[in-house]
Amino acid sequence: MSNVFSVDGARQSGAITVSFGERFQCSEQFDHIFREGMALVERTASYLDGPGRKEAKNLNGPAGVLYATESMRLTTRLLDLASWLLIRRALREGEITDEEAQKKRRRVKLQAFGRPSHVKGFPDLPNGLKGLIEESFALHDRISQLDRAMSKPDDSDALTGAANPVAQQVGLLERAFASKLS
Repeated sequence: MSNVFSVDGARQSGAITVSFGERFQCSEQFDHIFREGMALVERTASYLDGPGRKEAKNLNGPAGVLYATESMRLTTRLLDLASWLLIRRALREGEITDEEAQKKRRRVKLQAFGRPSHVKGFPDLPNGLKGLIEESFALHDRISQLDRAMSKPDDSDALTGAANPVAQQVGLLERAFASKLS
């Protein structure tokens, strides 16, 4: 006998699954993260085209190369985050279907290459660039968490760890012991 009740207290015959993704996409929290992400993209573009360009000209040798590398990585990371946000918003607004969203999402790589704060020469970069990099990683971490929480269980592309290493080890142990019992 099931002990599942609806909001009004009536007994229901089966459990109802609430989609975190659908609820979150329609929430004020999503709107806040969307605005925050798009504002970060705009601030980064303004910085790189204005003060950042001037600051980069004053950097010599390895610091100049590091500036170019990190600004490119920052731009790539922000484009991926903006794409994710735009896909989720388009899905919410009914502009694309769930199937189209999943197809588009597979093209977005939410991977964060090593954090540059430990890279030699990072402290020599302009504070404006360092601040934008740190903000982009903070946003990246939040969106990656949301992406994992919002992914459907059968959506294997959304999960970064394609295979469960613990399950693989358990499987190997089961096969090893099964062969000894035979």
